[in-house]
Order: sequence, then structure tokens, then C-alpha cells
Amino acid sequence: MSDETKTKLKVFKEKFSKYAQAGGIFFLEIVKVAVLAGITIAFVRYFLFKPFYVKGASMEPNFYESEYLLIDELSYRFHEPVRGEVIVFKYPDNPKEHFLKRIVGLPGERVKVAEGQVIIYNEEYPEGFTLDESYLPADLDMAGEMPKVELQNNEYFVLGDNRNNSYDSRRFGPITTDAFVGRVWFRGWPFSRMQVFHAPEFDNQVK
Repeated sequence: MSDETKTKLKVFKEKFSKYAQAGGIFFLEIVKVAVLAGITIAFVRYFLFKPFYVKGASMEPNFYESEYLLIDELSYRFHEPVRGEVIVFKYPDNPKEHFLKRIVGLPGERVKVAEGQVIIYNEEYPEGFTLDESYLPADLDMAGEMPKVELQNNEYFVLGDNRNNSYDSRRFGPITTDAFVGRVWFRGWPFSRMQVFHAPEFDNQVK
């Protein structure tokens, strides 16, 4: 082997070593990014937001079968649940099942269902007021009546928006926050119904 060939071979080996080293560093960086991304996604998935697929028709027309929702699991660590919020919770009789319903009654209140309306009794309205549920269809017909239910501390009364086709607190009673998974924050699917959700305002409550 000539000296010239040896020199070229040496130069090639040096260049190859540099490229291999650079490639190894690049590969390690990709692995680091992938690991960090995985940790971040896992943190968001398990501690902040949980995906939820709607099953059944109990929340129609506001939520339909197979819609994809993100559930905020963090907010209720900093503030109390709010009337009108839609939540996911563990079914009291089988915690493996998760239900999607709307909060209508708060701790310390009394709730009554009569003539297709929800009536709330509390310290501010001891004689009761009819809940103005603007998020429901105007032609909603809620059949049946229910006597007053008194909510204890940490008890919430929840109903499905599709009142005649919903298994809710009228059947299994109030639920407590230890059964809460979180509030519905975002609908990601279908794209045509993509939406961020906030607690509704009740400015037109009628005594």
C-alpha cells in the first residue's frame, strides 16, 4: 500500500469517526427529546387532562355518542364545582363506570323536580327559584316529578341534559366530590363541534 493510499485511508477514517460521533450525539438528542415528550404527555394525560368518549344519549343535544372530550382533572383542586358545569364522575354503585352529567344542585341546597322544571331552595332563595337552564332545548319536555332532596355537605345533584333518557341523581341520588373525575373542558371531535366549555351563567333565575 502506497503512502498516498495510507494517507487517504487515514483521512477517511478520521472523517468517518467524526460523522459517527456526530450521528451518535444526534441520535441521543432524539432519544432525549422523545423521552421528555413521553414524560410530558404522560403527565398531562394522567394528572391534568383525561380523554373521554361519550357513550349513550343522556346528554343530547349538547353531547352526542362517540364525541371525544378532554376532562380537566386539576381545576377542582383549587375551586369548588360550579352549577351548570358538565362533569365526569364514577358511578356510585360501580366505580369502574364513568358517567357524564351536569351539576344542578350544590351542597346545602334542596332540589325539587316538578312540572318539567328544576327548583332550587337555598339560603338566598328560601322559597325556591326555578333554574333557568338556557343550555337545554326550548322544547324539552321532562316527564315525572321528584320530591325535594336535601343535599348534605359535599353532595351534588346531577342530571343529564336529555332528561327523559338519563339515569342520574333522580335514580341513584347525590354524588360527592370523591367520585368526581373532573369537568368537561374541551371537545376535540368531531372537528365541526370543537369547543371549549365554561360554566353557564344563570342571570335569569326566577323566584
